[in-house]
Amino acid sequence: MESKQGTGTGNWEEECSTPTRWECRIPAVFNCPPPPKKKNGNDGKKREPPKHGYFQPPDLEALFSVPPRREACA
Repeated sequence: MESKQGTGTGNWEEECSTPTRWECRIPAVFNCPPPPKKKNGNDGKKREPPKHGYFQPPDLEALFSVPPRREACA
């Protein structure tokens, strides 16, 4: 495309235009697919809690206990 900005015609609107090629057009809006259906894996049944509870904390007394120091014989 040839530019005529320096010719002094003063009619800038005729020189510039919006591109009309199909590559420059905004694509058509597509419909979004529906959301996925909710899975019903447990068939509405309530699960029983674990036999030994949900969390078994470690024995903190054994974890942080300091063994007695043995004194050196003099």
